[in-house]
Formats: sequence, C-alpha cells, structure tokens
Amino acid sequence: MSKKDAAPRPPRTRTRTAKRRRVPAIAVAVSLVVVLGGGAAVWAILTKQAGGSATPATPPVLVAEVSVPEIPPLEMPPMPEPDYDIDSPSSITVVVNKQRPMNPIDWAPGDLVLPDIPNVWGQPIRAEAADALQQMYAASIDAGVPFTITSAYRDYWEQKSIYDGLVAEGGVEYADRDTARPGYSEHQTGLTVDLYGEEGCQLQECFGETPTGIWLRENAYRFGYILRYNDGEQATVGYIYEPWHFRYVGVDVATAMHEQGVLNLEDFFGLPPAPTN
Repeated sequence: MSKKDAAPRPPRTRTRTAKRRRVPAIAVAVSLVVVLGGGAAVWAILTKQAGGSATPATPPVLVAEVSVPEIPPLEMPPMPEPDYDIDSPSSITVVVNKQRPMNPIDWAPGDLVLPDIPNVWGQPIRAEAADALQQMYAASIDAGVPFTITSAYRDYWEQKSIYDGLVAEGGVEYADRDTARPGYSEHQTGLTVDLYGEEGCQLQECFGETPTGIWLRENAYRFGYILRYNDGEQATVGYIYEPWHFRYVGVDVATAMHEQGVLNLEDFFGLPPAPTN
C-alpha cells in the first residue's frame, strides 16, 4: 500500500487543544454548582472528570453579611413592696410602742391558746404565735437549751394593775423605764413572751449572756420571733435592754430584719422613735 492510500492520522495538536478547552469549561461548571448549592460530592466528581485527584478539595465557602437587629435587654418590672398592716390590733405585724397604743385601747385577741411549754403563770398566746413557739421550743431542746415562759398574754386590766403598782413604788418615770402603760403593752397583742432558761437570770440582763439567751437571739428569727428590745436601742424603742422579751412577727419579717441587720420594728417599718409616751 502506498503512502497515498493510507488513512490520514488525526493531528495531535487539535486533540491537545480540545483537552485544554474542556478543563476551563468544567471549572466554570464547578463554580456554578458550588454557588447554586452543590455539595462536596459533586465537587469531587467534577474534579475527577477534569483529571484531578479523587479526593475532594475543600469547596469555596461564600459568607454573606446578615444584618441582625439589636434586641434591647429585657426589663423586669420592680417587685412591689410588701404591704404590712402595722395598725390593726389583730395583725401579727402591728406595732405597739409608747406612742402607738392598741386601738381600741382595751382590745383582746379571740384566738388565745396555751402552748405545751413550761409556763410560770400559765398565760396563753395567740394560736399562730403558739405554733411557732412550739417549734422553737422543740429546736431549743435539740440544741440543749430548753426555755421556760415567764409571762405571755396580759390584758389591759392586768397591765394596769402592774403599772399602777410600779408608779406607787417609784413614780411615773420609774414605772415607764421598763414597763408599758395599760393599752401600750406588746403583751396585750398576745404575740409576746418573756423567756428564760435553766441557767437562771429570769427577767435579768444577764440572761442575754447565757447559752439559752444567746441561742434564742441567734435563732428566734427562723421561727418568726424577734428580740424586741435590743441592747443600745432604748432611744428608739423606749425601753431598756430586755434579752428575755421576744415578739412574734412572722417568718418573713423576722428573716428580713435578720438579713438586713435591723434591730427594731420602728426602723424596719420607717416609724419615728418612741422613747417616751
């Protein structure tokens, strides 16, 4: 066969050129797939077809700027102030002092009960206060410092008898120093008890330094009681230091006073001092 009869060979330059042209076309397709949401698998297939490695390269990541509106901080409404009744004689938060008598002045509670606690004079107190005192008594036994009630509820006429006797003994100023006038006594509320322990010091200042007196001063708030006439508070409360005089005001008030370090009801409720009648 002559050279003229042989089939002509395809030019190599044309085949190479076609291959080179296919690569940019595939690259454009890849870019479109990525932009339009194609995944890494598509990227790998196209890369392999283009003569690249079977291992997919990391596709380009397009980051779009998103405007996020600023959210203002959540503003909580202020908590309302507790509404305490300090005037009604039946309220457990009633404030009675030398300038705030009972109203009516001879008021008497109707829910008096006798707590199951050693009680010198067998005097009752109001039911809610008695329940709390019963719990405090049980805790004092567990702590090894049980207490006894010296006195509790005294009505208007009994207080009058005590006060008049002290006036006869030493005069009005002497009586007013540590005894309330009839109608002005916390004992008339039925929410107050005088306490003492096995160490003695009954109705004496030394009771505050006994284990029982110390335990009561540090723990009474847990049961809704406060030491009403603290040391150094006479200019506000009107009476000398009485570490035995505990007043029931409820756990909420007693705990708030303890946490805030407030020593008397006058300061806690924003009342003026009551040193004299």
